Amino acid sequence: MNKSARTGALLAAIIAAGIGGHWIGQRVMMNPAGPAPEKMSPGPPAAVDGRVLYYRDPDGPFYAAEPKQNAGGKAYLPVRAGEDISFERDQAQSAKAANGPRKLRYYRNPMGLPDTSPVPKKDSMGMDYIPVYEGEDDESGIVRLSPGKLQRTGVRSVPAKHEVISHTIHAPGIVTLDERRVTVVAPRVDAFVDRVEAITTGDRVSKGQRLAELYAPELAAAAAQFVTELASERRAGSAGGARRRLENLGVPQEAIAEVERTQVVPRSFIWRAPRDGVLIERNAVEGMKMSAGAPLFRIADLSVLWMLADLPETELAGLKVGAEVSIRLRHRPDLDLRGQISLIYPQVNMETRTARVRIEVPNPDGVLLPNMFAGVEIKSGTDEPLISVPENAVIDSGTRRIVILDRGEGRFEPRDVRTGLRGGGRVALLDGVSEGDRVVTSANFLIDAESNLKSAIQAMAQEPAEENRP
Repeated sequence: MNKSARTGALLAAIIAAGIGGHWIGQRVMMNPAGPAPEKMSPGPPAAVDGRVLYYRDPDGPFYAAEPKQNAGGKAYLPVRAGEDISFERDQAQSAKAANGPRKLRYYRNPMGLPDTSPVPKKDSMGMDYIPVYEGEDDESGIVRLSPGKLQRTGVRSVPAKHEVISHTIHAPGIVTLDERRVTVVAPRVDAFVDRVEAITTGDRVSKGQRLAELYAPELAAAAAQFVTELASERRAGSAGGARRRLENLGVPQEAIAEVERTQVVPRSFIWRAPRDGVLIERNAVEGMKMSAGAPLFRIADLSVLWMLADLPETELAGLKVGAEVSIRLRHRPDLDLRGQISLIYPQVNMETRTARVRIEVPNPDGVLLPNMFAGVEIKSGTDEPLISVPENAVIDSGTRRIVILDRGEGRFEPRDVRTGLRGGGRVALLDGVSEGDRVVTSANFLIDAESNLKSAIQAMAQEPAEENRP
């Protein structure tokens, strides 16, 4: 691509992207009867020859080919050949009038290219280089917007500040038994069920309450040996072995004490409830034979239950063991039950991409029942304040995340950042922004587009130099 073609393509790209801040390139006025278009640059104006090129709105950067009035009833002002409009030049002149004469450092490229000159000059499109004075910072990465464009695009900015990042996670949960509070009653020998108390599944039982009477030949033999040893002259040295055998066979202490008191071998032994709770399983039936290890009863303590909830894996960073949880019941929305996270399970479900948490919930009134559904509300976040900005201030392209810093006077600087926790409409920034920095929250995509175009212009401007290398 030759130089003229490259320049034309570059100019078209700039005009299409709508870069603001100052006039760039030629402004083609739609006036077929007028003279050829003239170049507008931030440099000194040429001699005015009286020819009207176009008309401009006195209240804003709007233009027309014919005389007209704006919304406020003011007449558009004529712009004659040789006249120039440049917001940057006007700002520079205002600063010069306020601060007095300043020492010139150099002239920079008007399009932000990495090219400077010690003397005034023009670029390839005839635009004057902009003077840079002592005390002015290097703003090669700054995007400038004119006051008119700031108003049209509705740019808004807010300061970054230290805040605690937190939000509430809503998820469904299911009530389950606390595995540590379930007890199985089972004989350790083959036995026959002589009698079962009048209890059924769902009944509440108390510790020590009679459950059933079992006859087992092996237990009867062990008890007979125990009685014999107690009655013999050598019981002080040998009775301990018989007692230990009864204990190993699972005979309750109350039954052993009764044999020792009466020295009579009972026909059957009484099995009692080992804890308070609810009978959730009954397998014992009078007259049936139970094999060793077969469960007769299963008793669960419902005073404390578990609530299991599946949460998106993206929420794991803000969860911690001990966090308070609010539980809402579908059939009792008036109740506000509280629990705590006791465990975050160490695996993620492959299909649902969720992680399971276990919540311990006190249930003194028995309102919660196993397998009941409930809504879970978990407070997620951190207790320490972090530098944060509104979520809409961060532009996430997938490969990088940036914010647009508002430097004032229509100057904006894109800044790469690392994001952290999110919550409450805000996102924590781990680096790249300090407290008090103003970040753009609206029209930031437009500013980012102009910044990207500026980088593309710089890359295109470097191509001729690379092509001319030997």
